[in-house]
Amino acid sequence: MRVSVIGGGTITDRERAVAEDVGRELGARGHTVVCGGRGGTMAAVCQGATAAGGTTIGILPGDRRDAANEYVDVPIATGLGHARNALVPLNGDGVIALSGSAGTLSEIGFAGIYGRPVVGLGTHEIDDLEIETVETPAEAVRVLEAAVSE
Repeated sequence: MRVSVIGGGTITDRERAVAEDVGRELGARGHTVVCGGRGGTMAAVCQGATAAGGTTIGILPGDRRDAANEYVDVPIATGLGHARNALVPLNGDGVIALSGSAGTLSEIGFAGIYGRPVVGLGTHEIDDLEIETVETPAEAVRVLEAAVSE
């Protein structure tokens, strides 16, 4: 399964640890991580996935593949800036949303438009969208696996 992981570009040490754990869980279970390919949550989730032998895809805002973080296996340059946020949830079978701000909110919105299940771990609560809230990275992956298989 491909899992889009979304979250902030600037994060705390605790948020970094959570994102790495999510990546590790996904990689250990054989899932491919899709993300925005830059820093913060994106780098941390890719680092965790890579450490567990997983594959990572970074959908970049700019026109240079070499702008991806060092843990991205497949960088995809878009030249779209923030409009690339539509492509991150589109390319996953489901979404794990971590802490973030406006960009994360836009990706959650696109996930809703595309009908992708969203599991939230320390992220926004949005009344009009069904976001399953969980407490741990392992639970986030398990709940998303179940939602995608329905």
